[in-house]
Amino acid sequence: MDISSLPKLRKANTLFYDQKNHASDLLTILSQGGVNTVRLRIWVSPETVDSSFEEVKSFSKELRNIGMKVWITVHYSDTWADPGSQQLPQGWKDLAYEDLLFKVNEYTKRIVREIAPDIIQIGNEINNGFLFPYGGIYNNQEQFLTLLSAGVKAVREVSESCKIMIHVAGTSQADWFFNVIKNIDYDMIGISYYPKWHGGNLENLEVSLNQLSQKFGKDILIAETSYPFTLGWNDWTNNVMGDNEALILPEYPASEQGQLKFFQEIKEIVLRTNRGRGFCYWGAELVAFGGVESTNGSPWENQALFDFNGKILPVISVFKRE
Repeated sequence: MDISSLPKLRKANTLFYDQKNHASDLLTILSQGGVNTVRLRIWVSPETVDSSFEEVKSFSKELRNIGMKVWITVHYSDTWADPGSQQLPQGWKDLAYEDLLFKVNEYTKRIVREIAPDIIQIGNEINNGFLFPYGGIYNNQEQFLTLLSAGVKAVREVSESCKIMIHVAGTSQADWFFNVIKNIDYDMIGISYYPKWHGGNLENLEVSLNQLSQKFGKDILIAETSYPFTLGWNDWTNNVMGDNEALILPEYPASEQGQLKFFQEIKEIVLRTNRGRGFCYWGAELVAFGGVESTNGSPWENQALFDFNGKILPVISVFKRE
């Protein structure tokens, strides 16, 4: 699961409850439910402590101490990176291209040395490249590949065990993308899959995952996914997935059982996929932590793994290994 915002929710004294409705630590609930790996984003110099190097380093140590594996998604930005936004960190904006290569290498080495992740992503949803304008895959493909290689080489120079993931959103251009990076030394393909943005045909998803894994000879994961358990809301913050566009109907309604059924099928797809390694639930912790009157709360509350009373949802059962 990706629970990158848990430190922020802890500061707000957010309460979580287990299946018996007993208040419990979120990590305990997830661990007992079968979750074995936690994914954390890291930003270079964010405006607050959220997703900063020191926060991620401290949180990673806590996770490792309870037996969780750590998966770091390096955004190479001070804020969210995705296909539509790959902003250079403010402190890197005046660097010449050659100096930027050095900075990517040194920054990545520091993450691997000090945090020691089990899995590391070189970039987040880099369909269009990263570190714009230098690393655009369409208008600066050679520079994109060199920057990507700088991050990859940094990992290899520090760790023999850390797995390197390259992550894109959706499968529509994934074959072309991974063909472009065919000479990059990486271990795992990560794919984001949300029905709202990537289509509601799970058969097509399975076919694409198998084709990618077989063609490029890599382990493959669904690196981000989620599903609504309701289209309702618990604060006055607009939800990202607030209408039927987020759903696959009629098979998977916005209900606790619809959410569970969706993830039962996601799990089966991964198990059937050649070299399928798992899936990662994004935003499991993102309940309405600002309170019901908040207009700056959680836009993900109806997709969290906890209901509006903070109780773990039935979908947790999917994380148990057979």
